[in-house]
Amino acid sequence: MVDWPKILGGVLVLAAIAWAVLEIREDGAQSIKNAVERQNNEAANRADTKRLDYDSCLAAGGLWNFGAGKCDGPKKRGGD
Repeated sequence: MVDWPKILGGVLVLAAIAWAVLEIREDGAQSIKNAVERQNNEAANRADTKRLDYDSCLAAGGLWNFGAGKCDGPKKRGGD
């Protein structure tokens, strides 16, 4: 004779373990997504800041030094 309560209990235990594993995986995936999104936001903020620095440099009559990543100040004219 089949012992249905034990089989049902075993199935419930397996279902609980599978659910716990899936929840842990989902939580890990969400934390990775959050970390990547945070890095993307920080990179976008840095890019915006550099773009504004570049625009401000040009508006002030400066010359942007791409190698140094900064403004070299107003252009100097020779002979004036």
